[in-house]
Amino acid sequence: MESHEVLKKAFEKTSPKAVASELGVSLSLVYKWAQEQSATGSGSRNPLDRILEIIRLTGDIRIVEWLCARAGGYYVRNPDSACEKGFEYLPATNEIVAQFSVLLSRISQAALDNSIDSDESADIREHWDKLKCYAEGFVRCCEEGDFEKVLKANEQSPVTEPRKTLY
Repeated sequence: MESHEVLKKAFEKTSPKAVASELGVSLSLVYKWAQEQSATGSGSRNPLDRILEIIRLTGDIRIVEWLCARAGGYYVRNPDSACEKGFEYLPATNEIVAQFSVLLSRISQAALDNSIDSDESADIREHWDKLKCYAEGFVRCCEEGDFEKVLKANEQSPVTEPRKTLY
């Protein structure tokens, strides 16, 4: 979805007039933000495009992290996608299950004393983010039809845990 389309959808939930008033800009400018930029002059460089350009120029992803945090979320970068031919569904699927198992093990270990401290919370967050990143790579390779890249990426930074018996 293009930035102007995102804004157009957002303006369905609130009045562009209210947005213009709150931001101290003209109503026509707000409407232009929701139009595609063209050579004929319709549309205007909207705030989303400007933020994207700032990120490109600075190379600093903290801008996105800050926006996500303010919106009540958390940013996790998608892995690079360069899927090649060579389908290996089962190993990739098993790896997702294994990484999810590691995450659940971390959660269980942290909760043994009926509380989770900040270090344990940070550890859980780290494993959760790795799992989300790996799962996103898996889905992207599903969409592109290859899993070899997923396996190579995982070999570079594997999450390995020794097996532990809980009884």
